[in-house]
Amino acid sequence: MAYRFVHAADIHLDSPLRSLALRDADLAELIGNATRRAFVRIIDLCLEEQVDALLIAGDLYDGEQTSMKTARFLAEQLRRLDEASIRVFIIRGNHDALSKITKELVLPNSVKVFAGRAEAVEIDHVPGRVPVVIHGLSFAQPHAPESLLSKYRPTVEGAVNVGLLHTSLGGAPGHDVYAPCSLVELQATGFDYWALGHVHKRSVVEERGTVVMPGMPQGRDINEAGAKSVTLVTIDDDRSVHIEQRSTSIAQFERVAVDATGLEDWRDLVAAATRALEKARDTARSEHLVARLKVTGATPLAWRLRRDADLLKTEADQRASVIGACWVEKLEIACHPPERTEAAGDPLSELHSLIKTDILGSHSFQAELVSMAEEIRAQLPQECRDAFGADEASFREALARLAREGAEGVMARLEAAGEGV
Repeated sequence: MAYRFVHAADIHLDSPLRSLALRDADLAELIGNATRRAFVRIIDLCLEEQVDALLIAGDLYDGEQTSMKTARFLAEQLRRLDEASIRVFIIRGNHDALSKITKELVLPNSVKVFAGRAEAVEIDHVPGRVPVVIHGLSFAQPHAPESLLSKYRPTVEGAVNVGLLHTSLGGAPGHDVYAPCSLVELQATGFDYWALGHVHKRSVVEERGTVVMPGMPQGRDINEAGAKSVTLVTIDDDRSVHIEQRSTSIAQFERVAVDATGLEDWRDLVAAATRALEKARDTARSEHLVARLKVTGATPLAWRLRRDADLLKTEADQRASVIGACWVEKLEIACHPPERTEAAGDPLSELHSLIKTDILGSHSFQAELVSMAEEIRAQLPQECRDAFGADEASFREALARLAREGAEGVMARLEAAGEGV
């Protein structure tokens, strides 16, 4: 008789909206409720598959939640599992280490929240089923700079050992270091399955045991793009482990490119944006698509796009509503005018050449650009200061890109004005 469970992590219940672009009230409501709806889908999956347990590998909440509304919601969902005799095993991660709800909410006896000291829970032995032990250890504080592996109990001989761990592993872009450890160290423990959490991108290793980072069940902004999921795990009587990825996200963020190369008519540009949205909607695996449109390519419309981006955004919003379950979160303009021939005696050509050769790369221009950017960055909130890059190299690269785009924008406007458009 197989032992089956759902492995989820990084649910971030009631996570606040992080994208300033969510100015549409209906879209804001959709994203604001998405984490809860995704959690309901996880509960539904457990019930539909009639699993034995739900394992949550940290960050059930987004922070020090005190909302009784959240407490009631969670209690109701866990009650559904309890009534179906499905056990729940939870560890706290960096975001919910100090959660008052987790510590104060009266949970059913079927729910086990691991404390800051490692424990090993032996599942009630069922005749004909291989013994299973669930190991867990919660973060006692929001920061865990050292590895926690040495604190875990040793494997129980003869049983299938499953470990719950919230860890950044060897590090991942966009994630701070928490309880770091290597894949080799995890494999050396002898555990049959490591149920990890913290990194929001799914990864699976099936060698010397199974190590799964399920990702998050619902993305919260464009930096968490793609369909999100949990993992359905089956442990057979021969101790073999089988995993299945199951989609849970309500809204799927995606970056959608619109190629405007050669387009000269505004209507053709709108049609291109519509086709790009339709294709992205067709391939999206979630109930809703939330797209960030990026217009690229060389087009005579470049000047107009920079001036009338709000009009194209309105057109795109209207087309998205017709497509259905499709939203445009933001519009980015990254197109440029066609390469112009530098004609001798033409003032605009001479200005363009001067900007490229003498101004953009000059020491005085670069120094002034850096000075202005640093002044702006100093006035930004701490969490927004990486907008110009997280290090010196990316800072300089971002400024160079902005300078080039600005120069092309100026030239496009001057050229259009010269043509009387």
